[in-house]
Amino acid sequence: MTSCHFAEEPIKKVAIFGGTHGNELTGVFLVKHWLEDDAEIQRAGLEVKPFITNPRAVKKCSRYIDCDLNRVFNLENLGKTRSEDLPYEVRRAQEINHLFGPKNSEDSYDIIFDLHNTTSNMGCTLILEDSKNDFLIQMFHYIKMSLDPLPCYIYLIEHPSLKYATTRSIAKYPVGKEFPSCAIEVYKIMEKVDYPRNESGEIAAFIHPNLQDQDWKPLHPGAPVFLTLDGKTIPLDGDRTVYPVFVNEAAYYEKKEAFAKTTKVTLHAKRICSSLH
Repeated sequence: MTSCHFAEEPIKKVAIFGGTHGNELTGVFLVKHWLEDDAEIQRAGLEVKPFITNPRAVKKCSRYIDCDLNRVFNLENLGKTRSEDLPYEVRRAQEINHLFGPKNSEDSYDIIFDLHNTTSNMGCTLILEDSKNDFLIQMFHYIKMSLDPLPCYIYLIEHPSLKYATTRSIAKYPVGKEFPSCAIEVYKIMEKVDYPRNESGEIAAFIHPNLQDQDWKPLHPGAPVFLTLDGKTIPLDGDRTVYPVFVNEAAYYEKKEAFAKTTKVTLHAKRICSSLH
């Protein structure tokens, strides 16, 4: 006999975001296409809404106007009194929260898919923020299996010292179908690694050629990580194998992130059943 987790309500409202970062064009192109013809994303019993998240940044083809929209969905920013003095992305986050949230409110969207690009060699990647949410694990497992044999990696960014305030944080996650128990392999973030820097805070070394484009591949202690301009190799320290992601991501220079170290973890989800109505 197997236990089954029941949800109170089925999923009814889904949003698909593109252009959270205005220069990441895959989501922009897809959302604009679906705004003209949404037949391929509509499903019976669901409201599916494509949405351009940061239209001013999209128009300029820039990552953002004043600040990173994908880092401002926190209670402090969402609770600020609306004013033209606020950064554009903070005002936009408040608008989006009003349209698609607030989280757990009666009118909030159940799921938000936020489409992004990266300059790193990460292929198809899903970003998971909660390792204990059975529905999210089930959903990621379903997507991963649907894409097979195309590789699809899952990046778990749950970490006690790393706080994210992304567009996805305003959605809720009820369930509307039955899925058997499942397990998925994820790459859990350990820490973010900055570039070596000189006394002035300037970058003093770059990603080593042996590491470039090696996202998701095992990186062993002592392996080359950085290369200085005078040809000195800086190896990986520590005593454990890690799996690098977002290697040399162009947008992360300003965030002082050369790559992130991850470790492999297996997550399990209980069988999920829809409730009867």
